[in-house]
Amino acid sequence: MTAPGSGTASPERALERSLGVRALAASIVNVTVGGGIFIVPAIMAKALGAAAPLAYLVCAVAFGLIVACFAEAGSRVALTGGPYMYVERVFGPFVGFLSNVLIWMLGVIAHAAVASLFAQAVNALVPGAGVGFARAVVIVGVFAGFALVNARGVKQGARVVEVATVAKLVPLVLFIVAGGFMMQASNLVWPAMPSLSDVGRTSIVLVFAFSGIESALVPSGEVKEPSRTVPRAIALAMISITLLYVAVQVVAQGILGADLPNSPDAPLAVAATRALGSPFGLLIKVGAAISMLGYLSGMMLAMPRSLYAFARDGYLPAALAKVDPKTHVPVAAIWAHAAAVTLLGLSGTFERLAVLSNISALLLYLLCSVAAFELRRRNVQESGTPFRVPFGPVIPWLSVAVILFLLSNATLAEMTAVGGTLALATLLYVFRRKRVAVA
Repeated sequence: MTAPGSGTASPERALERSLGVRALAASIVNVTVGGGIFIVPAIMAKALGAAAPLAYLVCAVAFGLIVACFAEAGSRVALTGGPYMYVERVFGPFVGFLSNVLIWMLGVIAHAAVASLFAQAVNALVPGAGVGFARAVVIVGVFAGFALVNARGVKQGARVVEVATVAKLVPLVLFIVAGGFMMQASNLVWPAMPSLSDVGRTSIVLVFAFSGIESALVPSGEVKEPSRTVPRAIALAMISITLLYVAVQVVAQGILGADLPNSPDAPLAVAATRALGSPFGLLIKVGAAISMLGYLSGMMLAMPRSLYAFARDGYLPAALAKVDPKTHVPVAAIWAHAAAVTLLGLSGTFERLAVLSNISALLLYLLCSVAAFELRRRNVQESGTPFRVPFGPVIPWLSVAVILFLLSNATLAEMTAVGGTLALATLLYVFRRKRVAVA
């Protein structure tokens, strides 16, 4: 079987390299800042209280190391596929295939997790509308609606994403600026230092709010001067995201104090209402719902293409690779993806689904960190002089160490669920190899 990246040189020439630093940084921010940050502060406060910024610090350090590896790998391998291509270049087609499965897994589980989160946002706006049978109606309705939109053509799906993009940042910035004047210093006092295991377990949930860079870097074949653009865009985006998240947590804690964990559906809205009145609280609630809808729409536009690609390459039934001659989109793949994420969204809560998504992401990051080390060792240079991470080989292995620490806080059941999916993917890969060999 041909290695995924080996036959891409000619098609890649047809792509226009037009994404610069600001465009790529904006894309990373857009994919990373979904709906999680509107809910996560309550989860963090429940686990760690006023010491919740410690979990953000652990994640910031972890992602600082991880994105440094992404920056170097992305400056050395400039093909479309992003992390998938970094891993494939180093470990070969089989591990590259598994890395793509991990990208698909974390995308699908994250899609379902945010749908569960959206049901909580709806419940905050209309009490009772996001629990029980009503919750099921909300989740089914959202996925069915976006599937219908995207089945009509890619332009319709893209328009929905564009409309919702700005809405996700405006209410957060307003909350930080206005709420910052209403904090009480006593609410930020740590009663005690949390245990390392508590910080680690809380951090693995928080990974969900930081992940997304792996998806934003997939269109690497359309980035101009990747050796310069990728590392600068990554640095700009991740610094901005970290400052935004920490500020949101601190302001929410400063306003609500010990009451922050008591508002799991809409902690920022409750804080905004207490500090600035009900109209501002309503604005935050609506902004959160719109942000989540934008994320759900964007994922419905992107993720079915993974199913399509797997079917195109012979790993899934050929029907999923069929493109409608009128709309020019893979309709069967869109509906198959919608069915899968609907079932996942109905089956679990946001926190449980987020952890499963995070395990997939961390395993992918682990492979990419080792790949960054090996790409430097082999001196791979596909587009100009590559970016070199300071301290050379130390950073990738520090990244590996931090990732292993975070993974050590996952439960056996969570690791088994992800491992079972990878085992099934391995069987598909072996079956595909045998079919190609016979042909």
